Formats: sequence, structure tokens, C-alpha cells
Amino acid sequence: MSRRLLGVALAATLAAGLTGCGSGDSSGSGNTLEIWIRQPPDSDSAKTAKKLADAFTKASGVPTKVVALFDDFETKLNQQAAQRRLPDIVINDTAQLGNMVSQGWIQPVDKAGLAGADQLAETAWKAAMGSDGKYYAAPFSAQSFALIVRKDWREKVGLEPPTTWDDLTKLAVAFTERDPDGNGEKDTSGFVAPAGTKRGYASWYASSLIYANGGDFVTATGNGKYAATVNDPKTVEAVQYLQDQFCKTKTVNPGAVSNDTTVTHEVFEKGQGGIYLVGPYVLARFVNSIGSDKIEVLPVPKGPSGGPGTLGEGENVYMMAGSENPEGQKKFAEFAISPEGQRIGMNKDANGAIVRLPVNTTVDMSAERQDPRWKVFQESYEHAVYAPPVPNWAPIRQTSADAMNAVWADCSADVKTAMDELNTKLTQELQSQNAS
Repeated sequence: MSRRLLGVALAATLAAGLTGCGSGDSSGSGNTLEIWIRQPPDSDSAKTAKKLADAFTKASGVPTKVVALFDDFETKLNQQAAQRRLPDIVINDTAQLGNMVSQGWIQPVDKAGLAGADQLAETAWKAAMGSDGKYYAAPFSAQSFALIVRKDWREKVGLEPPTTWDDLTKLAVAFTERDPDGNGEKDTSGFVAPAGTKRGYASWYASSLIYANGGDFVTATGNGKYAATVNDPKTVEAVQYLQDQFCKTKTVNPGAVSNDTTVTHEVFEKGQGGIYLVGPYVLARFVNSIGSDKIEVLPVPKGPSGGPGTLGEGENVYMMAGSENPEGQKKFAEFAISPEGQRIGMNKDANGAIVRLPVNTTVDMSAERQDPRWKVFQESYEHAVYAPPVPNWAPIRQTSADAMNAVWADCSADVKTAMDELNTKLTQELQSQNAS
């Protein structure tokens, strides 16, 4: 039996047997909601999540317990599911929706019955939709991607903000070759990149350039079905552009092919590279650690064959199956998407935002955040591309990451051949999910 069909067969059984961590009555007033969020414990983001939960408790009377976890988040959810002790609420990546649906961990959400649902951006709602056209979460946060650049370095090497990929290469070469930090040593790189395979980071990083060039991983063919298109010339061109940075111009920080975002954030902060293609969630951190006057946010340039485009993603509020407090789950989701909940999650200009770009259209971001650099991300969101609602995006991202990481790590590898091979694997994956 295929993994997809097996998941469907087991979903009802799993959901019926799962028990949420809350206990007591189901009125939502005295039953503690356990809320998991994928953030490092004791981080500023975890503290913001606690503020959100405390404000919800004050407004609703429903007690809460926030659990912040970062490493192996999905593995620990699997362990809780095996013990039939899933949390009541999970705030997690939009790209995890298909996996959680196939596991039977979450159930459809009645969009029409969710107070405030009509205030949310339709683009964000698309990221809460499963491959069957049903909604399985409440949108909570959105983000696009842009370039965070060392402005002081750019001005020192005398180059203008890049508007083409050739410009971007020239800036990266200058950062690598022309001692932009002025220490008399050749110890800086152009790009810093989380190009490792953990959690699919290599394909996650490449996505924005692929979309900026008009490429894609898979393409909808109608009736909820998809075809692998990762060997399309536009996608190949983007992956080749990155291989050239690793292998020809040598403008990527050493060790990037083994790094995740946690390490890459630190590489950028230490001044080891000057161009970081990333989401807005680290902007406040870099303002504090590097200096506001030293960094700027620039849009991802259109590729030579397409664009504009950038990866679009964010977080959803998932109401987990088996909870003993479904009314409390619904109340929390409604609070999280409300203007008050969104503002708390945004955390103004301070570090620790868990709402990057608000999904509630009644919230004026410029009134909450004074840093104009956020506007670049907001404008980029207008042409953001979310992962498609295939039953399970996680193995597609991971398989793509393995292939892309391999061609960046091996300069003798032929990108077109590798993408042809990857296309075959993605076709097989779509078939296994009954999505081809």
C-alpha cells in the first residue's frame, strides 16, 4: 500500500485514539491548553509566545502552558503521537501541513465558523489548505524573503544595490576579494548560506532564487494533481547560478554545505559574509548584534529568465486531534488571528517576533513597526510563492535539498543531469502520494 493510502487508512484510527494534554471539562474555561511552538527555549521568540498565551488566558479565562522546542521538533511530535499525548495547539511551519494531515494529527477547520477568518489575507489561507481543498489550520504569520546586506561593506567597495543577478555576483565577488571589513586580510565571503541538508535547508535556501527566475519544483496540472518540473531550464539556471557561486567565483562562506540557519545566523553576525538571503525574523536580531546603520534589506533581483518571485511561508495555528478541549482550541486560534493577537506576536521592532508579517489585513504594520526595512519584506510578499498543497511537501523538500547540496559540494557535478535525476525522484514521490 502506498504511503498516502496507508496514511488515509490510519488517520481516523490515530485521531480517535489520540489524547490531548489538557484534562478536565471541555467548556474551554478551566482546561489547560498545552501550546507547542518551534522556537528555541528561553529565546525572545519563546517569550513572545508566552506573552501571547498569557494575553489569551486573561481574555478568555483558559489557562495555558507554552512549550518551546526547536531541535527535532517533528520527531518529538511523533513521539507524543505514539504515546497518544499530542499537545492541544501547535504553531508550526506552513510547509508541515501536508505531513500533519497525512499523520492524522489535525482535522479540518470550519473557516466560516472561525471568528475573524474573513479578516485574513486569502494568500495566507491558501497556506492552510490541504490537497483535498479543505482547511486544516488557522493562518498566523507570513513571510517572504529578501537580501540582508552589509550596507557598510557595499558602500566601501563602491557598488550600488544589485538589481540583476550579475550585479549580485559582482557584489559577492567584491565582498570576497576587496577586504570590505578593512582588517587587511582576505577573510570575508560574499554570500552566507544555510546549504546543508538538515530539514531540507538547501532547497529552502534555493527556493527564492528559483522562484525569482520563474522556476519551480512541481507544477499543478489540474484536479489537485502535480507534475515534477525541477529540471525545467529556469530551475536548472537558478541551481547552476548557486553552483557557480560555490565553485567558480567561490563567494560562499566556507562550510556552508554543512550549515543550517542557526550556524549561518552566527556566521553573518561575525562578519564572515555580507549577503544573506533570509526571512525577516532575524532583522531585529541583526540590528542589535551588528548595528542598524551597517545593514540594509534589498529585494531579491529578478532572474534572467523570469520573476519577480520569492519563497513565501509562515506559521499556522494547528488544532491537534484528540484534544479534550476543542472549544479552547478554537478560542485560542481566534485570539491568535485577531488584531490583538497579531500585534502581540509582531512584538513591534524588538527581537522575538513570532508574527513576521501580519495575516490579519486590518493590522497596519507601519503603525506597529517603525523600521522601514520591514516594508521590503512586505512588498516582496506580493509575489511570494508558497509550497503547493501536495499531501506531503516534506519529502519533496528533503529530496531536493539532498540533490542540490550534492551539486554545490561537488564542483565536478553536472547540474542539468542532477536535476533530471531529481525530477525522476520527485515524480515517484508524487505518485506515491497519489498526487501525480
